[in-house]
Amino acid sequence: MDRLRAECGMIRVAVAADAAVVRAGLAALVAASPDLTVVGHPVSLAELPQLLEELQPEVVLVDLEDDADDAVLDWLPGLVPSPIEGEGVPAVSLVILTEETAGSWMAEVLRSGVRALLPRTATAGEITAAITAAAGALVAIHPDLLGAMLCALPGQPRPPTEAPEQPLTPREVEVLSMLAEGLGNKTIARRLQISEHTVKFHIGSIFGKLEATSRTEAVTLGVRRGLIML
Repeated sequence: MDRLRAECGMIRVAVAADAAVVRAGLAALVAASPDLTVVGHPVSLAELPQLLEELQPEVVLVDLEDDADDAVLDWLPGLVPSPIEGEGVPAVSLVILTEETAGSWMAEVLRSGVRALLPRTATAGEITAAITAAAGALVAIHPDLLGAMLCALPGQPRPPTEAPEQPLTPREVEVLSMLAEGLGNKTIARRLQISEHTVKFHIGSIFGKLEATSRTEAVTLGVRRGLIML
């Protein structure tokens, strides 16, 4: 693994998710980082254990849907192999995106070898930071999930309730869909028969509500949250 990193100079990341559109979005997110590289093609969860030896990633980014959360503890021990000098598959670090917030579930997953836990709504910056930390043998837990774990402990006070997520307006969803098509502000303004200034206003609002810093990140988050389809 050290030789592979020396050759490419980047952290080797495999992307696994059952939904094709999520796989594509996460792979694009990883590839956009100058310190990360996607190895092979994004794969489904069922394919991943068989492809680890071929891909030889340092980190595996796994997206878990609701129905996969309950089953993850069954296949996790086989997915995180122990390093055996001279044979087998090198140990890998797992970064999991999940909607599961049960403190006991998260504690068990971490005990099983997962390095990082993030909500499926995590930003691109949070995901890439968690991958980098996992590659360095660190454990990363998103603050939202950490709060849930603390709440599950006896005698722990509950953290203050956060403000609810702001939904996009129908017009903002239209603009986001056009951003996904790769359209510029002028073309969007012409299609919607509004001014470019108004388009910029909508894009700024979309960025704020999705906590995105770029068009690509906004589109990726929009797809993952089911706001738009590619």
